[in-house]
Amino acid sequence: MKMRHLRNEWPRKLVIGRESVSIYKRNLPNGSVGYLVANYSERDLNGKSKRRLDSYATEAEAVEAATKLARQMSQLDVIGAGMHREQCIEYASAVQILQPLGVSVASAASTVAEALKLVGDLSNVIAAVKFYKSRNRVVTAKRVGEAVAELLAIKKARGASPRYVEDLRSRLNRFAAVFQKEIGNVTTADIQAWMDDMKFSSQNLMGFRRVLHLLFEFAVARGYAVDNVAASLERVKIKHGATEIYNPEEIRKLLKAASPEFLPCLAIGAFAGLRSAEIERLEWSDVDLEGRHIVVGADKAKTATRRVVPIHDCLAAWLASYANKEGLIWRFGHEGFYDQQTITAKAAGIKWKQNALRHSYASYRFAKIGDAGRVAGELGNSAAVVHRHYRELVKPKDAIEWFGTMPEGDAVPVVVNRHEITNVARMPDVGTVTAN
Repeated sequence: MKMRHLRNEWPRKLVIGRESVSIYKRNLPNGSVGYLVANYSERDLNGKSKRRLDSYATEAEAVEAATKLARQMSQLDVIGAGMHREQCIEYASAVQILQPLGVSVASAASTVAEALKLVGDLSNVIAAVKFYKSRNRVVTAKRVGEAVAELLAIKKARGASPRYVEDLRSRLNRFAAVFQKEIGNVTTADIQAWMDDMKFSSQNLMGFRRVLHLLFEFAVARGYAVDNVAASLERVKIKHGATEIYNPEEIRKLLKAASPEFLPCLAIGAFAGLRSAEIERLEWSDVDLEGRHIVVGADKAKTATRRVVPIHDCLAAWLASYANKEGLIWRFGHEGFYDQQTITAKAAGIKWKQNALRHSYASYRFAKIGDAGRVAGELGNSAAVVHRHYRELVKPKDAIEWFGTMPEGDAVPVVVNRHEITNVARMPDVGTVTAN
């Protein structure tokens, strides 16, 4: 393509192919001379050219810019003339997509090109825009302690179990006592450093990670934080030790040593496999001795899923004298429950093994029926867990002996009505007596 001047007087025009660019000379207020190049390269949403005047200090700079602009526009004419049908349709589609946004195809293409130079590919452009948007959200200032108090109040109002709320309160208040700042200013590195310094056990670390994830998810939803910084905390693999269970002789000793108030809890844990927390929430109305089942409602189950657990002959025998009881099976609180575990084990001369009642039930039940899915349904977990933790821990003959554990002779537990017991840990161990 050849460039030619149409005229030497001002304004001047530079022509390349079918495109021309005008250059204007202007006297500036400070007494100097400036040069303007008429730039029609931009187009509106309807494809019409828009005029823009670009300013230059010298005539040579203006001529160079005009020449470059005319050449670019002429090349676009050549490209446009050579476009096939599919390319025309693509261009029209791009115009249609951008029109509601008030952006021309040329502006969009230029912006995307600049972005790609910085981040490499289109997926990174989208990720960068999302990150920018998230980091520039308007958040409401809220201190960690205030967010914790608000979360606890909401959980309580929505009917969360007292034990769950207490666990949240204990962990989150400990966190808030250290992080006395706005929750939106807490970083993942801050939390990780604190958790590392505390030297928590693996189990405790996972517990804190769980509740902090909940707290920051809540903060994001309420507009107190930009993102959930707890989501990136280090995950800790918990190493589970060997599954501990009781043998039939040990459970007989524990049942014999248990107080009348604690004996039903002990029997339900051993012969129905309920979790301690579930037993603490259980009511006598959930125990159907005639129908031979226990209903663990969604409000009482750890997994918030209702399940029905069978009452075997041995459990029915141990609960027979409690048939007319009402209210909570265990009425003396969480601490009292665990105090009675210690007291009972000491009286029986047996080491108390953590979760061993539930582990025992699962092991003996699996050995007896060999159906992991059915056992999992009774326990409220998965068949994979049953296989992993309880397979072949005991023999079928041991299961027969376990579920054959009955009160000895005519000895049955006598229920003692204690209306004003304030300290269960100091209750005398009544044990079992012979009914008259």
